[in-house]
Amino acid sequence: MKKKLISMMLTAAMVASLCACGGTPDADNGQSAGGDSSADSEAQSSGGQEAQAPEGATSIEVWTNDRHDLEYVESMIDQYNQSNSDGIFINLTVITEDYQNMLALAYNGGTAPDVVTANSLPLNTFADTGILVPLNEYIDADETFQKVNEPYEHAYEGLNLRNGNIYGVYTGMRSGVRVEYNKDVVEAAGYQEIPTKLEDYIDMAKTITEQNGGSCYGIGFTSSSPFERLLEMSAQVSGIFYYDYVNGRYDFSGYKEILELGQRFISEDIAYPDQQAVDNMRALFAEGQFALWSNASQEASVFTDQIPVNGFEWGVAPVPSITGEIKGALQTTPSKSWGIVSSSENKEQAWKVIQYFQSEEFVKGYLENGYCLPISTYMDGVIDKSKIGRLADFSMLEYESVYPQPPVINLTGDDYRVVLWNAVMDYVDIDDAIEDLNTRYNEALDADVASGATKRLVISDYDPLHPNDGTMTYLEE
Repeated sequence: MKKKLISMMLTAAMVASLCACGGTPDADNGQSAGGDSSADSEAQSSGGQEAQAPEGATSIEVWTNDRHDLEYVESMIDQYNQSNSDGIFINLTVITEDYQNMLALAYNGGTAPDVVTANSLPLNTFADTGILVPLNEYIDADETFQKVNEPYEHAYEGLNLRNGNIYGVYTGMRSGVRVEYNKDVVEAAGYQEIPTKLEDYIDMAKTITEQNGGSCYGIGFTSSSPFERLLEMSAQVSGIFYYDYVNGRYDFSGYKEILELGQRFISEDIAYPDQQAVDNMRALFAEGQFALWSNASQEASVFTDQIPVNGFEWGVAPVPSITGEIKGALQTTPSKSWGIVSSSENKEQAWKVIQYFQSEEFVKGYLENGYCLPISTYMDGVIDKSKIGRLADFSMLEYESVYPQPPVINLTGDDYRVVLWNAVMDYVDIDDAIEDLNTRYNEALDADVASGATKRLVISDYDPLHPNDGTMTYLEE
Protein backbone atom coordinates (compact mmCIF):
# COMPACT_ATOMS: atom_id res chain seq x y z
CA MET A 1 0.00 0.00 0.00
CA LYS A 2 1.23 3.47 -0.87
CA LYS A 3 0.68 6.59 1.19
CA LYS A 4 1.41 10.08 -0.06
CA LEU A 5 1.28 13.38 1.83
CA ILE A 6 0.58 16.57 -0.06
CA SER A 7 1.28 19.77 1.87
CA MET A 8 0.31 23.35 1.11
CA MET A 9 3.21 25.56 2.12
CA LEU A 10 1.19 28.61 3.12
CA THR A 11 -1.92 27.01 4.55
CA ALA A 12 -0.26 23.86 5.93
CA ALA A 13 -3.22 21.82 4.72
CA MET A 14 -2.36 18.14 4.55
CA VAL A 15 -3.97 15.40 2.54
CA ALA A 16 -3.75 11.66 2.89
CA SER A 17 -3.25 9.72 -0.30
CA LEU A 18 -4.13 6.07 -0.37
CA CYS A 19 -3.67 3.59 -3.14
CA ALA A 20 -6.42 1.30 -4.27
CA CYS A 21 -5.72 -1.51 -1.83
CA GLY A 22 -6.20 -0.26 1.69
CA GLY A 23 -7.03 2.55 4.10
CA THR A 24 -9.51 3.24 6.85
CA PRO A 25 -12.89 4.84 6.16
CA ASP A 26 -14.08 7.86 8.13
CA ALA A 27 -17.67 8.72 8.94
CA ASP A 28 -17.08 12.35 7.98
CA ASN A 29 -16.47 13.12 4.34
CA GLY A 30 -14.29 16.05 5.30
CA GLN A 31 -15.39 18.38 2.51
CA SER A 32 -14.09 21.91 2.77
CA ALA A 33 -13.25 24.84 0.55
CA GLY A 34 -11.23 28.01 0.51
CA GLY A 35 -7.62 28.70 1.34
CA ASP A 36 -4.81 30.72 -0.16
CA SER A 37 -4.80 30.33 -3.91
CA SER A 38 -1.24 31.63 -4.10
CA ALA A 39 0.18 28.69 -2.17
CA ASP A 40 2.42 26.14 -3.80
CA SER A 41 1.99 22.40 -3.31
CA GLU A 42 4.42 19.55 -3.26
CA ALA A 43 4.16 15.80 -2.98
CA GLN A 44 6.25 13.61 -0.75
CA SER A 45 6.13 9.88 -0.32
CA SER A 46 6.09 8.22 3.06
CA GLY A 47 5.46 4.76 4.38
CA GLY A 48 6.80 2.79 1.43
CA GLN A 49 7.16 2.84 -2.34
CA GLU A 50 4.57 4.57 -4.46
CA ALA A 51 2.28 2.15 -6.28
CA GLN A 52 3.12 1.85 -9.97
CA ALA A 53 0.97 0.86 -12.92
CA PRO A 54 1.91 -2.46 -14.51
CA GLU A 55 4.11 -2.19 -17.57
CA GLY A 56 2.09 -1.03 -20.56
CA ALA A 57 -0.88 0.17 -18.48
CA THR A 58 -2.10 3.76 -18.36
CA SER A 59 -2.22 5.22 -14.86
CA ILE A 60 -5.33 7.33 -14.25
CA GLU A 61 -5.00 9.65 -11.28
CA VAL A 62 -8.23 10.09 -9.30
CA TRP A 63 -8.81 12.64 -6.54
CA THR A 64 -11.66 12.54 -4.05
CA ASN A 65 -12.57 14.38 -0.88
CA ASP A 66 -14.95 11.64 0.30
CA ARG A 67 -13.77 9.46 3.17
CA HIS A 68 -17.00 7.95 4.43
CA ASP A 69 -17.16 5.49 1.52
CA LEU A 70 -13.43 4.83 1.22
CA GLU A 71 -13.43 1.18 2.30
CA TYR A 72 -15.86 0.23 -0.47
CA VAL A 73 -14.36 2.46 -3.18
CA GLU A 74 -10.83 1.23 -2.53
CA SER A 75 -11.91 -2.40 -2.60
CA MET A 76 -13.64 -1.90 -5.95
CA ILE A 77 -10.65 -0.04 -7.39
CA ASP A 78 -8.38 -2.86 -6.24
CA GLN A 79 -10.67 -5.34 -8.00
CA TYR A 80 -10.57 -3.28 -11.20
CA ASN A 81 -6.80 -2.85 -11.14
CA GLN A 82 -6.32 -6.60 -10.89
CA SER A 83 -8.84 -7.67 -13.51
CA ASN A 84 -9.62 -4.96 -16.09
CA SER A 85 -8.88 -5.47 -19.76
CA ASP A 86 -8.74 -1.74 -20.52
CA GLY A 87 -5.03 -1.42 -19.81
CA ILE A 88 -5.79 1.05 -16.99
CA PHE A 89 -4.43 1.37 -13.47
CA ILE A 90 -6.46 3.63 -11.11
CA ASN A 91 -4.46 5.54 -8.50
CA LEU A 92 -6.68 7.15 -5.84
CA THR A 93 -5.71 10.17 -3.75
CA VAL A 94 -7.89 11.35 -0.85
CA ILE A 95 -7.80 15.07 -0.09
CA THR A 96 -8.74 15.60 3.53
CA GLU A 97 -8.58 19.40 3.61
CA ASP A 98 -9.00 22.34 1.24
CA TYR A 99 -10.06 20.14 -1.67
CA GLN A 100 -11.20 22.85 -4.06
CA ASN A 101 -8.13 25.00 -3.59
CA MET A 102 -5.75 22.05 -3.82
CA LEU A 103 -7.32 21.03 -7.12
CA ALA A 104 -7.10 24.57 -8.51
CA LEU A 105 -3.45 24.76 -7.43
CA ALA A 106 -2.66 21.44 -9.10
CA TYR A 107 -4.40 22.51 -12.30
CA ASN A 108 -2.55 25.81 -12.47
CA GLY A 109 0.71 24.03 -11.68
CA GLY A 110 0.25 21.35 -14.33
CA THR A 111 -0.08 18.47 -11.85
CA ALA A 112 -3.85 17.97 -11.81
CA PRO A 113 -5.37 14.47 -11.74
CA ASP A 114 -7.42 12.99 -14.57
CA VAL A 115 -10.67 12.29 -12.67
CA VAL A 116 -12.09 14.10 -9.65
CA THR A 117 -15.05 13.83 -7.32
CA ALA A 118 -17.08 16.72 -8.72
CA ASN A 119 -20.21 17.08 -6.60
CA SER A 120 -18.66 19.69 -4.29
CA LEU A 121 -17.01 21.74 -7.04
CA PRO A 122 -18.80 25.03 -7.89
CA LEU A 123 -19.35 25.33 -11.62
CA ASN A 124 -18.48 29.03 -11.75
CA THR A 125 -14.98 28.10 -10.58
CA PHE A 126 -14.39 24.72 -12.19
CA ALA A 127 -16.59 24.59 -15.29
CA ASP A 128 -16.81 28.20 -16.47
CA THR A 129 -13.01 28.45 -16.24
CA GLY A 130 -12.48 25.28 -18.28
CA ILE A 131 -10.99 23.11 -15.52
CA LEU A 132 -13.72 20.48 -15.97
CA VAL A 133 -14.82 19.26 -19.40
CA PRO A 134 -18.45 18.64 -20.47
CA LEU A 135 -19.37 14.96 -20.47
CA ASN A 136 -22.29 15.08 -22.92
CA GLU A 137 -20.32 13.54 -25.78
CA TYR A 138 -19.25 10.58 -23.67
CA ILE A 139 -22.72 10.14 -22.16
CA ASP A 140 -24.50 10.24 -25.52
CA ALA A 141 -22.28 7.45 -26.88
CA ASP A 142 -23.00 5.09 -23.98
CA GLU A 143 -26.56 3.77 -23.77
CA THR A 144 -25.76 1.49 -20.83
CA PHE A 145 -24.43 4.41 -18.81
CA GLN A 146 -27.60 6.35 -19.62
CA LYS A 147 -29.82 3.45 -18.54
CA VAL A 148 -28.10 2.97 -15.20
CA ASN A 149 -27.59 6.64 -14.25
CA GLU A 150 -30.31 8.61 -16.10
CA PRO A 151 -27.97 11.61 -16.45
CA TYR A 152 -30.33 13.91 -18.33
CA GLU A 153 -33.18 13.28 -15.90
CA HIS A 154 -30.89 14.36 -13.06
CA ALA A 155 -29.10 17.34 -14.56
CA TYR A 156 -29.54 20.31 -12.23
CA GLU A 157 -28.83 23.84 -13.31
CA GLY A 158 -25.94 25.41 -11.43
CA LEU A 159 -25.02 22.12 -9.72
CA ASN A 160 -23.87 19.72 -12.44
CA LEU A 161 -25.41 21.45 -15.47
CA ARG A 162 -24.43 24.74 -17.09
CA ASN A 163 -25.81 25.99 -20.42
CA GLY A 164 -26.80 22.47 -21.44
CA ASN A 165 -23.43 20.94 -20.53
CA ILE A 166 -23.19 18.20 -17.89
CA TYR A 167 -19.96 18.22 -15.86
CA GLY A 168 -20.72 15.31 -13.56
CA VAL A 169 -23.37 12.60 -13.24
CA TYR A 170 -24.76 11.86 -9.80
CA THR A 171 -24.63 8.38 -8.30
CA GLY A 172 -27.25 8.94 -5.62
CA MET A 173 -29.05 11.29 -3.29
CA ARG A 174 -28.92 12.40 0.30
CA SER A 175 -32.44 12.90 1.54
CA GLY A 176 -33.83 16.18 2.72
CA VAL A 177 -34.13 16.75 6.46
CA ARG A 178 -36.36 14.40 8.44
CA VAL A 179 -37.50 14.32 12.06
CA GLU A 180 -35.86 11.52 14.03
CA TYR A 181 -37.75 10.86 17.24
CA ASN A 182 -37.85 8.75 20.38
CA LYS A 183 -40.99 6.69 19.91
CA ASP A 184 -41.31 5.77 23.58
CA VAL A 185 -41.24 9.37 24.77
CA VAL A 186 -43.48 10.68 22.00
CA GLU A 187 -46.10 7.99 22.64
CA ALA A 188 -45.94 8.62 26.39
CA ALA A 189 -46.83 12.24 25.63
CA GLY A 190 -50.01 11.04 23.91
CA TYR A 191 -48.88 11.19 20.27
CA GLN A 192 -49.03 8.27 17.87
CA GLU A 193 -47.41 10.22 15.02
CA ILE A 194 -45.45 13.40 14.45
CA PRO A 195 -47.70 16.44 13.80
CA THR A 196 -47.61 17.87 10.29
CA LYS A 197 -48.27 21.45 11.46
CA LEU A 198 -45.30 23.31 12.95
CA GLU A 199 -47.23 24.88 15.84
CA ASP A 200 -48.59 21.47 16.83
CA TYR A 201 -45.07 20.07 16.61
CA ILE A 202 -43.82 22.76 18.98
CA ASP A 203 -46.73 22.04 21.34
CA MET A 204 -45.79 18.37 21.38
CA ALA A 205 -42.17 19.22 22.17
CA LYS A 206 -43.35 21.48 25.01
CA THR A 207 -45.55 18.71 26.44
CA ILE A 208 -42.60 16.31 26.44
CA THR A 209 -40.36 18.80 28.23
CA GLU A 210 -42.98 19.57 30.86
CA GLN A 211 -43.89 15.92 31.45
CA ASN A 212 -40.29 14.87 32.00
CA GLY A 213 -39.25 17.64 34.37
CA GLY A 214 -35.83 18.19 32.82
CA SER A 215 -34.85 14.54 32.47
CA CYS A 216 -35.83 14.61 28.80
CA TYR A 217 -36.39 17.72 26.73
CA GLY A 218 -38.74 17.92 23.78
CA ILE A 219 -36.11 18.78 21.16
CA GLY A 220 -32.40 19.36 20.66
CA PHE A 221 -30.57 21.73 18.30
CA THR A 222 -26.93 21.56 17.29
CA SER A 223 -24.62 24.58 17.27
CA SER A 224 -23.72 23.67 13.68
CA SER A 225 -26.21 25.34 11.31
CA PRO A 226 -29.26 24.82 13.57
CA PHE A 227 -31.60 26.88 11.38
CA GLU A 228 -30.93 24.66 8.39
CA ARG A 229 -31.75 21.43 10.18
CA LEU A 230 -35.42 22.11 10.90
CA LEU A 231 -36.89 25.59 10.51
CA GLU A 232 -35.42 26.33 7.09
CA MET A 233 -36.80 23.04 5.79
CA SER A 234 -40.19 23.67 7.40
CA ALA A 235 -40.16 26.96 5.51
CA GLN A 236 -39.33 25.20 2.24
CA VAL A 237 -42.24 22.79 2.45
CA SER A 238 -44.42 25.80 3.30
CA GLY A 239 -43.44 27.37 -0.04
CA ILE A 240 -40.87 29.79 1.43
CA PHE A 241 -37.38 30.16 -0.06
CA TYR A 242 -34.69 32.79 0.32
CA TYR A 243 -34.26 33.48 -3.42
CA ASP A 244 -37.11 34.92 -5.48
CA TYR A 245 -36.58 33.08 -8.76
CA VAL A 246 -39.35 34.96 -10.59
CA ASN A 247 -37.82 38.38 -9.97
CA GLY A 248 -34.19 37.38 -9.64
CA ARG A 249 -33.75 38.85 -6.15
CA TYR A 250 -33.00 37.59 -2.67
CA ASP A 251 -36.02 37.90 -0.38
CA PHE A 252 -36.08 36.72 3.23
CA SER A 253 -39.43 38.32 4.11
CA GLY A 254 -41.31 35.02 4.06
CA TYR A 255 -39.37 33.68 7.04
CA LYS A 256 -41.02 35.98 9.60
CA GLU A 257 -43.74 33.58 10.75
CA ILE A 258 -41.30 30.66 10.88
CA LEU A 259 -38.94 32.71 13.04
CA GLU A 260 -41.72 33.78 15.39
CA LEU A 261 -42.80 30.17 15.87
CA GLY A 262 -39.21 29.02 16.24
CA GLN A 263 -38.60 31.48 19.06
CA ARG A 264 -40.99 29.41 21.20
CA PHE A 265 -38.42 26.60 21.38
CA ILE A 266 -36.11 28.98 23.23
CA SER A 267 -38.39 31.44 25.04
CA GLU A 268 -40.57 28.66 26.50
CA ASP A 269 -37.58 26.50 27.52
CA ILE A 270 -38.69 23.64 25.29
CA ALA A 271 -35.29 22.84 23.76
CA TYR A 272 -32.32 21.14 25.37
CA PRO A 273 -30.50 24.16 26.83
CA ASP A 274 -27.02 23.51 25.45
CA GLN A 275 -26.42 23.60 21.69
CA GLN A 276 -23.31 21.50 21.05
CA ALA A 277 -21.55 20.08 18.00
CA VAL A 278 -23.45 17.63 15.81
CA ASP A 279 -21.97 14.38 17.14
CA ASN A 280 -22.38 15.52 20.74
CA MET A 281 -26.06 16.22 20.13
CA ARG A 282 -26.50 12.91 18.34
CA ALA A 283 -25.06 11.17 21.39
CA LEU A 284 -27.43 13.05 23.68
CA PHE A 285 -30.39 11.99 21.52
CA ALA A 286 -29.17 8.38 21.58
CA GLU A 287 -28.97 8.61 25.39
CA GLY A 288 -32.58 9.86 25.59
CA GLN A 289 -31.74 13.40 26.73
CA PHE A 290 -34.24 14.85 24.25
CA ALA A 291 -36.95 13.31 22.08
CA LEU A 292 -36.83 15.16 18.74
CA TRP A 293 -33.86 15.59 16.42
CA SER A 294 -33.71 16.58 12.77
CA ASN A 295 -31.21 15.75 10.07
CA ALA A 296 -30.99 13.97 6.72
CA SER A 297 -30.40 10.36 5.65
CA GLN A 298 -26.86 10.15 7.02
CA GLU A 299 -28.51 9.58 10.41
CA ALA A 300 -29.49 6.08 9.28
CA SER A 301 -25.91 4.86 9.62
CA VAL A 302 -25.08 7.20 12.51
CA PHE A 303 -27.79 5.80 14.78
CA THR A 304 -27.14 2.18 13.81
CA ASP A 305 -23.33 2.10 13.62
CA GLN A 306 -21.53 5.25 14.70
CA ILE A 307 -23.66 6.30 17.67
CA PRO A 308 -26.13 3.44 17.99
CA VAL A 309 -29.51 3.95 19.62
CA ASN A 310 -30.08 0.96 21.88
CA GLY A 311 -32.31 2.09 24.74
CA PHE A 312 -35.44 2.92 22.73
CA GLU A 313 -37.06 2.59 19.33
CA TRP A 314 -36.53 5.59 17.07
CA GLY A 315 -38.72 6.67 14.20
CA VAL A 316 -38.43 8.89 11.14
CA ALA A 317 -41.06 11.40 9.97
CA PRO A 318 -41.33 14.35 7.55
CA VAL A 319 -40.64 17.85 8.84
CA PRO A 320 -43.78 19.88 9.62
CA SER A 321 -44.97 22.88 7.59
CA ILE A 322 -46.63 26.05 8.84
CA THR A 323 -50.17 24.97 7.93
CA GLY A 324 -49.72 21.21 7.71
CA GLU A 325 -49.99 21.41 3.91
CA ILE A 326 -47.12 20.89 1.50
CA LYS A 327 -46.74 23.99 -0.67
CA GLY A 328 -43.08 23.72 -1.65
CA ALA A 329 -40.39 21.16 -2.37
CA LEU A 330 -38.10 19.82 0.32
CA GLN A 331 -34.52 20.33 -0.73
CA THR A 332 -32.53 17.18 -1.32
CA THR A 333 -28.86 16.86 -2.23
CA PRO A 334 -27.55 14.81 -5.15
CA SER A 335 -24.28 13.09 -4.32
CA LYS A 336 -21.15 11.40 -5.65
CA SER A 337 -20.41 12.58 -9.16
CA TRP A 338 -17.18 12.33 -11.13
CA GLY A 339 -15.63 14.79 -13.57
CA ILE A 340 -12.75 14.84 -16.04
CA VAL A 341 -10.08 17.53 -15.75
CA SER A 342 -9.36 19.30 -19.03
CA SER A 343 -5.60 18.97 -18.65
CA SER A 344 -5.79 15.17 -18.67
CA GLU A 345 -3.83 13.61 -21.51
CA ASN A 346 -5.89 10.43 -21.23
CA LYS A 347 -9.50 11.57 -21.40
CA GLU A 348 -10.80 8.41 -23.07
CA GLN A 349 -9.29 6.26 -20.34
CA ALA A 350 -10.55 8.71 -17.73
CA TRP A 351 -14.07 8.20 -19.07
CA LYS A 352 -13.59 4.42 -18.83
CA VAL A 353 -12.82 4.90 -15.14
CA ILE A 354 -16.02 6.92 -14.69
CA GLN A 355 -17.92 4.23 -16.59
CA TYR A 356 -16.65 1.72 -14.04
CA PHE A 357 -17.40 3.94 -11.04
CA GLN A 358 -20.95 4.36 -12.33
CA SER A 359 -21.51 0.87 -13.66
CA GLU A 360 -24.47 -1.14 -12.40
CA GLU A 361 -22.21 -3.47 -10.42
CA PHE A 362 -20.29 -0.65 -8.71
CA VAL A 363 -23.36 1.49 -7.97
CA LYS A 364 -25.42 -1.46 -6.73
CA GLY A 365 -22.84 -2.31 -4.10
CA TYR A 366 -22.41 1.36 -3.21
CA LEU A 367 -26.13 1.82 -2.61
CA GLU A 368 -26.60 -1.49 -0.79
CA ASN A 369 -23.79 -0.50 1.56
CA GLY A 370 -25.93 2.47 2.54
CA TYR A 371 -23.70 5.31 1.33
CA CYS A 372 -26.62 7.13 -0.28
CA LEU A 373 -30.09 6.65 -1.71
CA PRO A 374 -30.58 5.79 -5.41
CA ILE A 375 -31.08 8.71 -7.74
CA SER A 376 -32.12 6.77 -10.83
CA THR A 377 -35.36 4.85 -11.06
CA TYR A 378 -33.42 2.04 -12.72
CA MET A 379 -31.09 1.52 -9.76
CA ASP A 380 -33.97 1.96 -7.34
CA GLY A 381 -35.47 -1.13 -8.95
CA VAL A 382 -32.19 -3.08 -9.00
CA ILE A 383 -30.93 -2.80 -5.44
CA ASP A 384 -31.93 -5.18 -2.66
CA LYS A 385 -33.55 -2.76 -0.22
CA SER A 386 -33.47 -5.31 2.56
CA LYS A 387 -29.72 -4.66 2.70
CA ILE A 388 -29.90 -0.91 3.28
CA GLY A 389 -31.36 -1.08 6.79
CA ARG A 390 -32.78 2.13 8.28
CA LEU A 391 -31.81 4.07 5.17
CA ALA A 392 -35.09 2.80 3.72
CA ASP A 393 -36.92 5.05 6.22
CA PHE A 394 -35.40 8.05 4.40
CA SER A 395 -36.61 7.11 0.92
CA MET A 396 -37.47 10.05 -1.29
CA LEU A 397 -40.76 11.80 -0.62
CA GLU A 398 -42.96 12.80 -3.53
CA TYR A 399 -42.28 16.48 -2.90
CA GLU A 400 -38.50 16.28 -2.55
CA SER A 401 -36.51 18.03 -5.25
CA VAL A 402 -33.27 19.80 -6.12
CA TYR A 403 -33.37 23.60 -6.21
CA PRO A 404 -31.53 25.51 -8.94
CA GLN A 405 -28.41 27.11 -7.53
CA PRO A 406 -29.06 30.79 -6.69
CA PRO A 407 -26.36 33.19 -7.91
CA VAL A 408 -23.03 32.86 -6.13
CA ILE A 409 -22.25 36.24 -4.55
CA ASN A 410 -19.45 37.88 -2.60
CA LEU A 411 -21.31 38.54 0.65
CA THR A 412 -19.97 40.69 3.44
CA GLY A 413 -20.95 39.69 6.97
CA ASP A 414 -22.82 36.70 8.40
CA ASP A 415 -24.78 34.48 6.05
CA TYR A 416 -28.54 34.11 6.31
CA ARG A 417 -28.53 30.93 8.39
CA VAL A 418 -26.47 32.55 11.12
CA VAL A 419 -28.59 35.72 11.13
CA LEU A 420 -31.94 33.92 11.14
CA TRP A 421 -30.90 31.61 13.99
CA ASN A 422 -29.75 34.66 15.94
CA ALA A 423 -33.31 35.96 15.48
CA VAL A 424 -34.71 32.66 16.79
CA MET A 425 -32.46 33.03 19.83
CA ASP A 426 -33.73 36.63 20.18
CA TYR A 427 -30.24 38.03 19.84
CA VAL A 428 -31.54 40.30 17.07
CA ASP A 429 -35.01 41.60 16.20
CA ILE A 430 -36.75 39.55 13.50
CA ASP A 431 -37.69 42.52 11.32
CA ASP A 432 -34.19 43.96 11.62
CA ALA A 433 -32.66 40.61 10.68
CA ILE A 434 -34.82 40.29 7.56
CA GLU A 435 -34.13 43.87 6.48
CA ASP A 436 -30.40 43.37 6.99
CA LEU A 437 -30.35 40.20 4.89
CA ASN A 438 -32.45 41.66 2.08
CA THR A 439 -30.16 44.68 1.92
CA ARG A 440 -26.79 42.91 2.09
CA TYR A 441 -27.66 40.00 -0.21
CA ASN A 442 -29.15 42.18 -2.94
CA GLU A 443 -26.40 44.78 -2.75
CA ALA A 444 -23.87 41.97 -3.21
CA LEU A 445 -25.93 40.46 -6.04
CA ASP A 446 -26.27 43.77 -7.88
CA ALA A 447 -22.56 44.52 -7.49
CA ASP A 448 -21.48 41.08 -8.70
CA VAL A 449 -23.83 41.16 -11.68
CA ALA A 450 -22.56 44.63 -12.61
CA SER A 451 -18.94 43.46 -12.42
CA GLY A 452 -19.62 40.31 -14.41
CA ALA A 453 -18.70 38.05 -11.48
CA THR A 454 -22.12 36.36 -11.57
CA LYS A 455 -25.39 36.39 -13.49
CA ARG A 456 -28.91 36.94 -12.25
CA LEU A 457 -31.00 33.75 -12.42
CA VAL A 458 -34.66 34.25 -13.36
CA ILE A 459 -37.34 31.54 -13.70
CA SER A 460 -40.49 33.29 -14.88
CA ASP A 461 -42.60 30.10 -14.64
CA TYR A 462 -41.17 29.01 -11.28
CA ASP A 463 -43.19 26.39 -9.37
CA PRO A 464 -42.19 25.97 -5.69
CA LEU A 465 -43.29 22.32 -5.76
CA HIS A 466 -41.15 21.61 -8.85
CA PRO A 467 -38.35 24.16 -8.63
CA ASN A 468 -36.07 22.58 -11.22
CA ASP A 469 -38.70 22.31 -13.96
CA GLY A 470 -39.02 25.95 -15.00
CA THR A 471 -37.42 27.88 -17.85
CA MET A 472 -34.15 29.32 -16.55
CA THR A 473 -32.67 32.54 -17.86
CA TYR A 474 -29.40 34.18 -16.86
CA LEU A 475 -29.35 37.95 -17.01
CA GLU A 476 -26.27 40.16 -17.13
CA GLU A 477 -28.03 43.13 -15.56
